[in-house]
Amino acid sequence: MKNIKVVLLLLVITGISNSTHAQKSIKCLIDTSLGEIEIELYQDKAPITVQNFLQYVDSATYNNSSFFRTCTKENEVDREIKIQVIQGGTIPKKTVRAPIKIETTAITKILHKNGTISMARSEPDSATSSFFICINDQPELDFGGKRNPDGQGFAAFGEVTKGMDIVLKIQSQKNKNQQLLEPIQIHAITRVTN
Repeated sequence: MKNIKVVLLLLVITGISNSTHAQKSIKCLIDTSLGEIEIELYQDKAPITVQNFLQYVDSATYNNSSFFRTCTKENEVDREIKIQVIQGGTIPKKTVRAPIKIETTAITKILHKNGTISMARSEPDSATSSFFICINDQPELDFGGKRNPDGQGFAAFGEVTKGMDIVLKIQSQKNKNQQLLEPIQIHAITRVTN
């Protein structure tokens, strides 16, 4: 009887461990007019940021939004601190949720590398729905970086696992002052179920 209890306890603990592990990595699909981008979100490292993003995803708020901005070597020429990203997540004002607390890279250890997805913001704790994807490594977007004068950097929360070719296609679209002349439609962002 004692052995059965031990086996049952081990099964329960293993089940808890497996379900916890399964929750750490969440995948989403960004379906755009140029193709699909698959992203992996790191809920265990950036829980506030991932939860915020998923609230927009699960409520279908990103459906029919767009990628509207691109930073390239050419259009960043006059900037002291240059970056390469594409930015998306335009949604109607009435659907914007309250801003979230910034989870800096000093806390999460998710650095702005090639393919990293992160939240756009102005002031600390001001991110809402707008997000960006890095092209090449962008250390000036990390905590202590100089792209934002406050030095807090941006809240990275995942990375592209498939579709960087689509990210590059979006970045190469015609723009004026970094605004895409024809924004790239985001048909939908949905969770990928295994």
